[in-house]
Amino acid sequence: MNTKNYLIKILIIGFVLALSFSCKERAEKNKTQTKPNKPNIIYILADDLGYAEIGAYGQEKIETPNIDALAKNGVLFTQHYTGTPVCAPARFNFLTGKHSGHSYVRGNDEWAERGNVWNYKAAIKDSTLEGQRPIPLKTITVANKLKESGYATAMVGKWGLGAPHTTSIPNNFGFDYFFGFNCQRQAHTYYPVHLYENDKRYPLANDTIAPGTKLAKDANPNDEASYSNYNLKEYASEVMFEKITQFVDTNKDKPFFMYWADPIPHAALQAPKRWVDYYINKFGEEEPYLGDKGYFPTKNPRATYAAMVSYLDENVGKLVAQLKKEGIYENTIIMFTSDNGPTYNGGSDSSWFDSAKPFNSEYGYGKGFLNEGGIRVPMIASWPDKIKAGFKTNLISAHYDVMATFCDIINQKAPTSTDGNSFLPTLLSKPEEQKIHDYLYWEYPEYNGQVAIRMGKWKILWKNIKKGNKEIELYNLEEDLAETRNIASQHPEIVEKLFEIIKKEHSTPEVERFKIDALEEIYNTK
Repeated sequence: MNTKNYLIKILIIGFVLALSFSCKERAEKNKTQTKPNKPNIIYILADDLGYAEIGAYGQEKIETPNIDALAKNGVLFTQHYTGTPVCAPARFNFLTGKHSGHSYVRGNDEWAERGNVWNYKAAIKDSTLEGQRPIPLKTITVANKLKESGYATAMVGKWGLGAPHTTSIPNNFGFDYFFGFNCQRQAHTYYPVHLYENDKRYPLANDTIAPGTKLAKDANPNDEASYSNYNLKEYASEVMFEKITQFVDTNKDKPFFMYWADPIPHAALQAPKRWVDYYINKFGEEEPYLGDKGYFPTKNPRATYAAMVSYLDENVGKLVAQLKKEGIYENTIIMFTSDNGPTYNGGSDSSWFDSAKPFNSEYGYGKGFLNEGGIRVPMIASWPDKIKAGFKTNLISAHYDVMATFCDIINQKAPTSTDGNSFLPTLLSKPEEQKIHDYLYWEYPEYNGQVAIRMGKWKILWKNIKKGNKEIELYNLEEDLAETRNIASQHPEIVEKLFEIIKKEHSTPEVERFKIDALEEIYNTK
């Protein structure tokens, strides 16, 4: 073979090999590009934020442009419910996908047999007094499922489902990282002496001012200086938000799940001064709150409450901006909701803000009660290019649907113990695929014991059970959102369904203090 022909052959072989490698590389690249990326998931749970305390739901006094933008760019749920009308059990419902008839946690339980757990200063000295009754280590949470699927997982905010020095800390329930309040009693101040980072105390440069501390007897309630003890150096929500941004920055190149459970706007009323001043200018001067309904005195309670909500909204905006800057916003699901309806204590003024509009915000109808004002909550979901922008859904759904929804998103099977339905079809505008609840079920042992059922347009409500009350209330929510006209006597056949559903959905609580004797009697007659 002459040299010329040999060189030609070598060039041809080289070209073929190069073409082969190029095609293979292109195929691998296309395969990578077409492979669906797991979306980041951010679940924001506000604390005691009423149905109508953000602009997208009709709030007229408090400004929430960033949360409203999530609604504008995503979907707004008009009939979304918490699992329970108070903190700890509502969080358990969301995390486990179980309704309150099957939950381990059915009320707030401060695990009082340990000692003087309500003594704030004593708990600072003795960390074994912090926290709530521990949940079982076998409990499966949404974080467990996401972690199994390769997600980096974090919780920042208020835990309320265990205690230090026990197995019941977030890190044992699927969270790689935890920062915030382990104990919900410690969260009754935004200027605590410490927070927790994983299982260790994280000290803050604040003095020990116990919740419930009143103004000095000789203090002038109209002088802002009289309140200086209640506004200290390190604001917990600000420190926690810094940890959120750090987690996102560290995990931006892989799928992550962030459960952001900020205590805002749960009393105490404490907020950054710049926001308080903004609302003082907007609302004008007002009567000081002197602490007669718990927590801390506040010179401008309405302005401070609004300031807290707007501060949270500001941080939502900062988080969205960070996601956009890192180029991961398009592949991130953000859900925003609240753990229950608006509160009635600590200087908050739900009536003035019309916090649960169109529902009743007064005591007996909001937080702590199974009326619509206590359990119907805002719920917004944003997922660019996946969720159609600016639409509303009337799907009847609940926090305990989130487990099934997240599992659906990551193509995992939900635990068989879940009571929820995935609402992913609704998010993706596929109503024909959406599974509909026959009913939603609540039982709640506190505030004298209550049961509620939402069944289509019907709302069945049984209150004061522990006081021996036998009267069942029935409301047609299509005609009576405010639950003012009890029509139980007109529809005995619907009222009767209450007892059938209790027999089906109730289980005997593992914790004695969560028992409602009347429900046990009904359950045991099946």
